[in-house]
Amino acid sequence: MGRGISDQDAFIREFKFQTSRSSGPGGQNVNKVSSRVELRFNLKETQLLSEDEKDILYKKLASRISQEGILIVVVQIDRSQLRNKQLAIERFFKLVAYALKPEKQRRATKPSRAARERRLQAKRLGAEKKARRRASDWKD
Repeated sequence: MGRGISDQDAFIREFKFQTSRSSGPGGQNVNKVSSRVELRFNLKETQLLSEDEKDILYKKLASRISQEGILIVVVQIDRSQLRNKQLAIERFFKLVAYALKPEKQRRATKPSRAARERRLQAKRLGAEKKARRRASDWKD
């Protein structure tokens, strides 16, 4: 069921694109051409991801997912609608791959004895320096 994101063609078939006028570069071109691309991917309906993968995406990409369960990626970098569409597809796959990448487990560590000694020595030196400053302030 959940094939991850290895089968990109299957995902691309489920993409829906919307275009609109961009606020990006292009001079008068932006007033005439719809170069802004919005890629929409329905997370609720897709059979390409397992339920676990969907849950992870809902948690990690919550700000990009609508109430209806649609993941939205917007690109308006380029003057060309085709280039923005390509960038939106690339961004989608990077985003999903990053979100589904398992987090490394943190291993608790302790500072070595030498590191503790260095820290305490540095604290002592700082305290002595401040003590010397206080002693010279009182003499004035």
